[in-house]
Amino acid sequence: MLSIFASIVLSVIALLGAALWKAWPLLPRWTPTALKNLPGPPSPSWFYGNMEEIQAEDNSVPQERWVAQYGNNIKYKSFLNNDRLFTMDTRALNHILTHSADYQKPEAERRNLAKILGEGVIFTEGEQHRRQRRIMNPAFGPAQIRELTPVFVQKSIELRDLWDAQIAREGSPARIDVVSGITKMTLDVIGLAGFGFRFDALTPTGEPNELYDAFQELFLPDRDFTVLMVLKSFFPILDFIPDWESRRIERARAAMRRVGQQLIAEKKAQIQRELAGHKEKHGVTRGDLQGRDLLTLLLKANIATDIPESQRLSDEDVLAQVPTFLAAGHDTTSTATTWCLFALSQASEVQAKLRDELLTVETDTPTMDELNGLPYLDAVVRETLRLHAPVPVTLRVANKADVIPVSEPFVDRFGQVQDSIKISKGSSILIPILALNRSKKFWGEDAREFKPERWQSTPEAAASIPGVWSHLLTFIGGPRACIGYRFSIVEMKALVFVLVRAFEFALAVPPEEIQAKTSVVQRPILRSAPDQGNQLPMFVKRYVRNV
Repeated sequence: MLSIFASIVLSVIALLGAALWKAWPLLPRWTPTALKNLPGPPSPSWFYGNMEEIQAEDNSVPQERWVAQYGNNIKYKSFLNNDRLFTMDTRALNHILTHSADYQKPEAERRNLAKILGEGVIFTEGEQHRRQRRIMNPAFGPAQIRELTPVFVQKSIELRDLWDAQIAREGSPARIDVVSGITKMTLDVIGLAGFGFRFDALTPTGEPNELYDAFQELFLPDRDFTVLMVLKSFFPILDFIPDWESRRIERARAAMRRVGQQLIAEKKAQIQRELAGHKEKHGVTRGDLQGRDLLTLLLKANIATDIPESQRLSDEDVLAQVPTFLAAGHDTTSTATTWCLFALSQASEVQAKLRDELLTVETDTPTMDELNGLPYLDAVVRETLRLHAPVPVTLRVANKADVIPVSEPFVDRFGQVQDSIKISKGSSILIPILALNRSKKFWGEDAREFKPERWQSTPEAAASIPGVWSHLLTFIGGPRACIGYRFSIVEMKALVFVLVRAFEFALAVPPEEIQAKTSVVQRPILRSAPDQGNQLPMFVKRYVRNV
């Protein structure tokens, strides 16, 4: 029998071994990777690599400078001096995005996502992801988004009336932080459109709202990163050590799980009542899908008789989509619409031209087809999502050694001409969403300017960008392209339609005061007041039509 001391020693050795095994992909590579021949900037630090330089500037700016200096295919050093590929070659990016089994999200990023969101469609990979997408796709089709459009419009009108009341109280123009109102509006929308649940963020009732409180706890407060939090992301074995942050997340996750289970049970009971009322039908098929919220549509799709049993989602899989819908369904649209108002405030002629088009619509409550039938509104939304992509970058890791094709040969750091990029298993790749969206090579010399008119004739070069929508990487592409991009676009159009018809917007601070701060999405902060968090102060006044 082992002594207590020997047992402790063996346990420590086992823990250290497990920690080393998990950390091994993160440790410096003492032998060169296959990226060794790529040009790139020198690394100023064995620990930080080039990451301090990247963090010190606005998103993507250092990489764009390095591309201008070294060419379209470069490597730089991430933490612990690991090689990272950065390519602006659209054929290479198409290969990476379409081979999603070979290029997946980094394990540490997925683990941190799972702690907050659970194992929803953003987290999963491989067959589990394909199964979730297969069931969820019908809920995000054009017909379903058409049914949800009245929710988008009604909540936009509520926000309009809220701001109108503030102008009446404070005088015109009123100084309004548009981030706050738009964030509350999109949260209300995802509550109703996602689950048939009332957050009432725009018009609080004072009644207890457990799901809203859990959402606030998980997503809205700024998170202060501690050394222990960073270590936990690299060494999962340290998760057993409690800290305030992990307890806060666990508390909110438990509340969200409890409410999610209740919502699912209620929706299932409602579906069973519907089926009982149609006894002449033997089950439901995907063609029968109806409902005014995504969760109901997802549950109906999951019990459809034309779905094989092996492809159905478990209750845990369905439950995992609740926080995923909340986070992804609210953040992207609120951020994009905020940047749209910023861009319009800096281009008064565009704002006026857009308003003129919107006022040709005779109703305050347009349908999806009426919104999509407004060409200049469409151009403004496209241009916003090009120049102000909410998520500026995303990461992938090579699951195997590979040879990545390129659209044009390039010269490596040794002066040799290469017609492909060789990559080692475990090497990371930054997908340059923002950099590609504003590249002069694809969009012309005015690529950094906000010009909706460019969408009257899209540059031929942009056709090679491997995005799921509009020759942009904003919603990425391939099998892992954003499943909710139609939802986000139509909701954004509804918001812009209602707000720009009603108000004129001007920036309340000098434009150079606005900085895009990136966590996962790019949100505006004031350079002079970063501690005050996300904000975009604007002067808002009612638009008065000339008779």
